[in-house]
Order: sequence, then C-alpha cells, then structure tokens
Amino acid sequence: MNLPDVLRRHRLLAVVRADDPDAALECVLVLAEAGISLIEVSVTSKDAAGVLVRARAALGPEAPLGAGAVLTEADVVQAEQAGASFVVTPGVVPAVAEAVRLGLPALVGALTPTEVVAASLSGAAAVKLFPASLGGPAYLSALREPFPEVPFVPVGGVDTGTAPNYLAAGAVAVGVSGPLLGDAPRGGDLDGLRLRATAFLAAVA
Repeated sequence: MNLPDVLRRHRLLAVVRADDPDAALECVLVLAEAGISLIEVSVTSKDAAGVLVRARAALGPEAPLGAGAVLTEADVVQAEQAGASFVVTPGVVPAVAEAVRLGLPALVGALTPTEVVAASLSGAAAVKLFPASLGGPAYLSALREPFPEVPFVPVGGVDTGTAPNYLAAGAVAVGVSGPLLGDAPRGGDLDGLRLRATAFLAAVA
C-alpha cells in the first residue's frame, strides 16, 4: 500500500474513537456508505482489535483501514493481525520501527521542524501534523518550505471551514474526528453523521 498516494486520492481521513465497540463499527460502516472510505480506528477505543476485525470483514480486503494512537510494537502486531493496512502514531514511538519492519505504512505525528525530521528519518510514510490548530494553515505552509516533499496530514481542530485551507496550503489530506463523528461514537445520531460526512466530502472535493 502506497499511503501517500492513498491519502492524496481520498483527501479525508476519518478518525473513530469509541467506548462502545458496536457504536464504533456502526460509525465505520456509515462513513464508508457515505463515501468516506479512508478510516482510522483508534486503539484507545474499547476492543479496538475486534472492531478492526469486524470492519475489515465488512469492508473487504482492499479498503484503506488504519489503526490509530498506536504506541508499542505489540500495538502494531495486534493491528496488523486485526486487518489494519496502515498505522497512525502520535509521535516517533517504538511502534514506528516495528511498522517499518513489518512493511506496514505509518502516519507519524509531529509538530515542530525537529519532529518532522525525526518522523521522516524513522521511516514515516507521511507526517500527521498534530495538533494542527496550534498553527493553522499558515504554519503548514511555512513548514512545507523546508520540507516540500513530506506528505503532511493536518489533524486536530480541522473542520469543514478549515479543511480546504489546509489542502490549499499543501496538505495531501486532512484528518478529522470530533467535528465529523459528533455523538455517533457514543451511540448518537447516525443520520447526523451521514450529513456531516457529505459536508466534509464537499469541503475536500
């Protein structure tokens, strides 16, 4: 899997976190039905591995399904066994080296120039700019001057208003959780989730 190409093609990464495994799976399936097929399930979710297994079975072998908030080597092994096709980390953590060893693409968190360098040298397939809201699109634009070849994915505080600005500033995709998922991970309104999914897809089109 060429993660930068997948990110460029989809432009929107949905991040699902939930304490209810059934609600998490429902969110994944609703997102996919709405047209958002690039989805990350955070390992901080309850029974995240089980959610990934069930989501993979429902979405098929080719769907770009990731495991997020991955920290350790064991997290990576479990994510791969559950069917994840990529992993997302909050920074340069032990999970990155294990993902590289297993050939699993890693979207690695960074904020400062030093962290971007560390992420790139660690083998990151792309860099998650987090929390993106601290600097906004202008900060991303400034970062891309010394790092024009790094595929950046801003995450944290991205909404339908700012998503186009991040893409215009050079992001290959944006990652969104709360502003997209709303209360759906807590068993809330799935119709609202469908509407927000449509709005986000329009924002990144």
